[in-house]
Amino acid sequence: MTLRALAFDVFGTVVDWGSSVIAELTAFGRRHGISADWARFADDWRAGYVPAMNRVRAGELPWTRLDDLHRGRLVELLDGAAITVSDNEIDELNHAWHRLDPWPDSVAGLQRLKQRFLITTLSNGNVSLLTNMAKRAGLPWDCVLSAEIFRHYKPDPQAYLGCADILDVAPAELMLVAAHPADLRAARDAGLGTAFVARPLEWGPGRTPPQPAPGEFDLFADDFHHLADQLGA
Repeated sequence: MTLRALAFDVFGTVVDWGSSVIAELTAFGRRHGISADWARFADDWRAGYVPAMNRVRAGELPWTRLDDLHRGRLVELLDGAAITVSDNEIDELNHAWHRLDPWPDSVAGLQRLKQRFLITTLSNGNVSLLTNMAKRAGLPWDCVLSAEIFRHYKPDPQAYLGCADILDVAPAELMLVAAHPADLRAARDAGLGTAFVARPLEWGPGRTPPQPAPGEFDLFADDFHHLADQLGA
């Protein structure tokens, strides 16, 4: 079956969330005269959203946008560190996730892939977050799709199958591109093609992200240019 569309995980795959959020937190600390281990704070902030999503899945929380899950975790961390700022300042800091910088190859690589395939996000980030991020970073998506549309976070199968449905392609005509093996395994189980893109610096230097087994996915790429080469784009 012919490949027609590529769906991209965003956080860590397209954008460097770690360095971006640490820079935002460092600037926040400087503005308020606060010293902290901002790298650890960023890790703790990011790590909090998976348990929060699980609370939604379990019915403990109603459907909640990622922005709101991030904000709830941010408030917990600020309270735990005895940092008190206004609600407006919390909102501004929470929007750091709208201002993430792309990896160096992302924009040009996506431009290449866009010439041959329809390219879309498929992220747990909400639509406004992903749209603001794309506008700021120059990410050339054909469309912006989100778990918010399907009311199911990845790795629920409804997110992957919903993406194929809304694009009017068969699951096998859609390939998920991601730096996270668990995301790709769920996409594969839903019938999508899979492309692993290595992002060894996602969690910072000296920390190796989870790696797939050789041959586990359809394609393995060092970056988006390498992926475009393999796909003839």
